[in-house]
Amino acid sequence: MGTSRKRWLIAVLAVALVAGGYHAWQRFGRSSLPPGIASGNGRIEATEIDIASKTAGRIREILVREGDFVRQGQVLARMDTAQLEAQLRQDQAQLRRAIVTVDTAKSLVTQRQAEKKAAAALVAQRNAELDTAERRLQRSTQLIRTNAVPQQQLDDDRAAAEGATAAVAAAEAQQAASEAAISSAQAQVIDAEAAIDAAKATIESIEADINDSTLRAPRDGRVQFRVAQPGEVLAAGGRVLNLVDLGDVYMTFFLPTAQAGRVAIGADVRIVLDAAPQWVLPAKATFVANVAQFTPKTVETEEERQKLMFRIRAHLSPELLQRHIEQVKTGLPGRAFVRIDSNAEWPAFLTETLVK
Repeated sequence: MGTSRKRWLIAVLAVALVAGGYHAWQRFGRSSLPPGIASGNGRIEATEIDIASKTAGRIREILVREGDFVRQGQVLARMDTAQLEAQLRQDQAQLRRAIVTVDTAKSLVTQRQAEKKAAAALVAQRNAELDTAERRLQRSTQLIRTNAVPQQQLDDDRAAAEGATAAVAAAEAQQAASEAAISSAQAQVIDAEAAIDAAKATIESIEADINDSTLRAPRDGRVQFRVAQPGEVLAAGGRVLNLVDLGDVYMTFFLPTAQAGRVAIGADVRIVLDAAPQWVLPAKATFVANVAQFTPKTVETEEERQKLMFRIRAHLSPELLQRHIEQVKTGLPGRAFVRIDSNAEWPAFLTETLVK
């Protein structure tokens, strides 16, 4: 065998040994974790948000596509509002009518109050006339005893006094009627003002529905998929789009009983994604399930109980997500490493490429 060929074979073997060593380290070195560090497989997830119509209606337009990144407050879609706008114009006309009715009712109150003053003046006049008639009757009654006045004069004075009494009663009745008319007119004012309040409330409700017909992103996120298309008619609450909240991203993974029981809320977690093994993502444990997710057929022995698996959730830092939000993707599988002993040291491969 020639010297050059021997050198070539030696080079190939060296590369194979290096590659095999690296593969062995990747597969076995990382699995040999120091005490106090546990790991489990999981998948990156995020909170999903449904963008839905508040009221029934037709979709006029959708302004985003699947996969688009959207910012909080961005307009995503619009519902058709022609019917709501027609109803709004109708209620605005009713409001104007109610305002006119209030003005009319207030004018009526003023008129009734004037009538009450006139009735009060008439009562005073009739009382004065009654007083005069009663004095004249008293004089005639005294003078008739000495025949100083004829009997006819006494009869006339008595009739005048009785007429004045009746006139006072009529004037007082008219005054009472005026007071009742004022109360009725004031009730009409209150009713008309209530109609204004009702019309305003209806207008505000319709305006709110019109505003809600413009569907906006409640927070930063990415459009995951369209549920409906422009032109479709939806019921109240019908979904139009589905977003993922890129500010609330986490990985769910599983640990056996012995390890899950030692995970503290807030414990440090390191996440390595299959798609980017060169980077380590920092996270915090935020949830530990209180019931097992995988249960053997029997759990009567201690060995079987150790097979129980508990769900752990680790959230990525919102500040970290905000800095790299354009690169955040959900659904990616990976592996989570959690520190179950606060004094345990992270292995080098989990600290050297930690994303900050």
